[in-house]
Amino acid sequence: QVQLVESGGGLVQAGGSLRLSCTASGTIFSNNAMGWYRQAPGKQRELVAEATSGGNTNYADSVKGRFTIARDNAKNTVYLQMNSLKPEDTAVYYCRFTNYRAVYVWGKGTLVTVSA
Repeated sequence: QVQLVESGGGLVQAGGSLRLSCTASGTIFSNNAMGWYRQAPGKQRELVAEATSGGNTNYADSVKGRFTIARDNAKNTVYLQMNSLKPEDTAVYYCRFTNYRAVYVWGKGTLVTVSA
């Protein structure tokens, strides 16, 4: 079983930056993916960015050029650097760990609020 601990998030003005972190612990095999999803009020949860243990990354079009995902495989940690934040980035951000069997685990979420 994998457990996820998220940190970061908070309140920031538009144009500001925040950094989210998520560390996985437990039984972790080397072939996996870690990423961030977000859910705004009244909307479905959506992919923000994801990175595989092999170094591949995937971003939502809405965050390309503003957000950067990075992994430290030795620490089983994924980071999301969010720059040029916009009010529409306001959401609960969830970390997700996906193992080699495509079974995934969610973090509890961290709130990001961007004021205009």
